[in-house]
Amino acid sequence: MEHRKVVIIGSGPAGLTAALYTARANLKPLVLEGMQPGGQLTITTDIENFPGFPDGVLGPVLMDDMRKQAMRFGAETKFVHVDRVDFSKRPFHLFVEETEYTADAVIISTGASAKLLGLESESHFMGYGVSACATCDGFFFRGVEVAVVGGGDTAIEEATYLTKFASKVTIIHRREALRASKAMQERAANNPKIEFLWNTAIEKVVGTDVNGVRKMTHLKVRNVKTNEYSDLAVEGLFIGIGHQPNTGLFTGLIDMDENGYIRTVGKSTYTNIEGVFACGDVQDHVYRQAISAAGTGCMAAIDAERWLASKGIE
Repeated sequence: MEHRKVVIIGSGPAGLTAALYTARANLKPLVLEGMQPGGQLTITTDIENFPGFPDGVLGPVLMDDMRKQAMRFGAETKFVHVDRVDFSKRPFHLFVEETEYTADAVIISTGASAKLLGLESESHFMGYGVSACATCDGFFFRGVEVAVVGGGDTAIEEATYLTKFASKVTIIHRREALRASKAMQERAANNPKIEFLWNTAIEKVVGTDVNGVRKMTHLKVRNVKTNEYSDLAVEGLFIGIGHQPNTGLFTGLIDMDENGYIRTVGKSTYTNIEGVFACGDVQDHVYRQAISAAGTGCMAAIDAERWLASKGIE
């Protein structure tokens, strides 16, 4: 059994920023990075909207540098996945296979994952034409045609945002009517850059892959009523079918909203359990940006440090 003052579950911009700040506070945090060390940015290519990088930065490079910076001040990271937690007693207990950790304070930064179509080709071209974040990647699609898949508010928001850059946005939906709110539907219907492809499913993302250089060229789609196949010439595909917070580990232990996002108290990162804090996309269903996640990681670290000090643990 290993005891730490602070254990951070999950990495990504929120977790590694929390690690940096708690390490600089001499709390010697342990980061249990989870199944995707570095978070979603590790599968992202160019990042051009993170402050401090005028020429952009690769997602994996940014996350590796953030990890190194936290470790420089004494944070320790382990590439392991937490199987179970026990917040019913103090110190808190966390279990990783046969290893048990205890912690005076826990910071949860397990993030949220975009819901995907589940196609092999979708994964192959992720970051090379396929994206799950218009705010992150829309800039790269200036003057070209793109598609958005989905029928809810997420898809309409993504499509509307993309019209700032793309020459045309096609919304692909399996049904004949959208699930989005009436206001969102009207906004899309009145946008001259948006078209709809109804009763249609995406069968394959098609592109080139020469000497490791990938580029999406079009989609192979199927009409679900007629079963007819066709090609849709678009250079980008944005997945707009929602996100799933990675909170299964904490079901029944921490207050969550109806969609599974952890509820935090007011403008803080406190959860309903004293000594447990949450930051990043696991508690943010609105912004979902690396910079906002890093900001809440800083907040969680400061909240945890002050809470520990109030308990005489420094």
